[in-house]
Amino acid sequence: MRELFFSQLTTNAMTYCVGMMMDEGLVFLADSRTNAGVDQINSFRKLTLFERAGDRVLVLLSAGNLAITQAVIAILKRRLDAEDGTGNLMAAKSMFDAAELVGEALRFVYARDARALKDHNVEFNASFVLGGQIRGEAPRMFSIYAAGNFIEATDDTRYFQIGESKYGKPIIDRMITATSSLKEAAKCALVSMDSTIRSNLSVGPPLDMVLIKTDTLSVHHHVRINVDDEYFQTIRIRWGRALRQAFADLPDPPFA
Repeated sequence: MRELFFSQLTTNAMTYCVGMMMDEGLVFLADSRTNAGVDQINSFRKLTLFERAGDRVLVLLSAGNLAITQAVIAILKRRLDAEDGTGNLMAAKSMFDAAELVGEALRFVYARDARALKDHNVEFNASFVLGGQIRGEAPRMFSIYAAGNFIEATDDTRYFQIGESKYGKPIIDRMITATSSLKEAAKCALVSMDSTIRSNLSVGPPLDMVLIKTDTLSVHHHVRINVDDEYFQTIRIRWGRALRQAFADLPDPPFA
């Protein structure tokens, strides 16, 4: 029974995480709900912060099989103490190098666990978004896949989503540009999260949000947003009201 529960829990860890990169900085938002059916709902943080103020600040968002993503993060944290610096995110010379280290940790877990998971009919499913800034280079952001390979955000693609991404995508596509402020991006991320929560019960608060200003090499804001958070409730109510009003203001089709 315990083995069955563990398999269900780690297989059905739905989430929604988003990272955005603008000229002013970066915004990251993640939910924390994990479920193994309607009677097994738990909360686990899916946003991990690595920071050495004045030198580097990295944010890692995770989605997929919870056992896999937790194993990857545990390996990355353990390697922070490596005497020779091998695999140490705090010793990476660039964000690209840091993304490679996350990919290597993911492949290590695959080599160790994939066969056993397959024997128990559990899919090896994990993805990450890594973003931040290391002294000497501009802020960068990467989307890392289950195979450990990754792509980098560009001027044409300024955000990455992992998990249940489809519901929160349209508002980001319409609103986020290179010149969007951190405040605008944070507001947009919360609207995007609200759209996802309304359409998928497996995504939900508490939410973790991190804001990083370009070239400060430190966290600007790190907040935990609970279900009863006054600002988040205001966003949800006013956005819903504005959508209904905008819909009502649209002209009726001439053929109806």
